[in-house]
Amino acid sequence: MFSIFIDSDSLPKPHRAMVIRRILKDNQYIKACHFASDRVLPDVRDAIEHHTASLRAPLRDTLDKEELRKIRSNIYMYIVETGMNSADDKLVELSETPGFAITHDIPLASRLIEKGLVVLDDRGHELTTENIRARLSERNFMESLRQNGFVSEKTKSFDQRTINEFASAFDSLFNRFVKEFC
Repeated sequence: MFSIFIDSDSLPKPHRAMVIRRILKDNQYIKACHFASDRVLPDVRDAIEHHTASLRAPLRDTLDKEELRKIRSNIYMYIVETGMNSADDKLVELSETPGFAITHDIPLASRLIEKGLVVLDDRGHELTTENIRARLSERNFMESLRQNGFVSEKTKSFDQRTINEFASAFDSLFNRFVKEFC
């Protein structure tokens, strides 16, 4: 079994929906799935409630209410204080191997890779010890250019192709973890 760690603040809703569907479909392979955000995410909250209810439903006639309440989803949502790196810090604190993370945040990705996780960004690129230093250096360089007014912030929007690339990369990574750790 393995765990998944998701920087929910930086993951678009369509991406979260894909991840949640896969987690619910292949839940037997997942130790835990952790979503960290500075706000309640209704889609994640609903997934947790639905999953908990579906786990309890077949046992309603065989367990008493107290035992039934102990059965809970292995999807968790952590609401952290609004502030710089609060969700990042929570994910780093929770992270464990085997596991992988999903984030757009390059400094967070670097911290998670240091802890032994594989990281997937929101565009479907896998970040590893081999390529994170270059991405971090590029990010820091661009940040300094933006701060000095040389470059305006331009992020490529998510089109269907980008969403499909993420979905394909996520499925591949998930399947690789199933083969390796389950």
